[in-house]
Amino acid sequence: MLIQRETPAQIAAIRAVTAAAFEHPDHPGEPPAEATLVDELRADAAWLPALSLVAVDAGAVVGHVVCTRARIGQAPALGLGPLSVHPDHQGRGVGSALVHAVLGAADALDEPLVVLLGAHAYYARFGFRLAGELGITPPVPQWSPHFQVRTLTTFTPALRGPFTYAEPFNRL
Repeated sequence: MLIQRETPAQIAAIRAVTAAAFEHPDHPGEPPAEATLVDELRADAAWLPALSLVAVDAGAVVGHVVCTRARIGQAPALGLGPLSVHPDHQGRGVGSALVHAVLGAADALDEPLVVLLGAHAYYARFGFRLAGELGITPPVPQWSPHFQVRTLTTFTPALRGPFTYAEPFNRL
């Protein structure tokens, strides 16, 4: 498996992987919101091409992760998501490899931190902790138990306040 930046030729495969990863059993064949979200993020000013990564196995896209520009107050930050792994490849370390790669890329770009909404039991292994511990508040207060942050090298404790995702997240 290789982790690399997304290319234009992989966009349809990314959409298919995201749709498969988030397919709702009650609505088979209906595109999940996450698949549409990736397309909308790609068209938004918050899109950061260097932080849209794919996992490729035997020439096929089997996973995708993206971080987009977000804000804490007026300061730049990153929002991670969606993270998608095709169901046929889940449980094989694809998601972990993508998260490690995107965190490393964000750190290399001097980003201060990455924020996400997700299962603490899964993301704690990557150093994520509850955002409230650092004074970072979610856009929706009920998200607090699942709203997490991973600080990077350039993080300073003065970076606190309300978090705002890229605009397409507001349409979910």
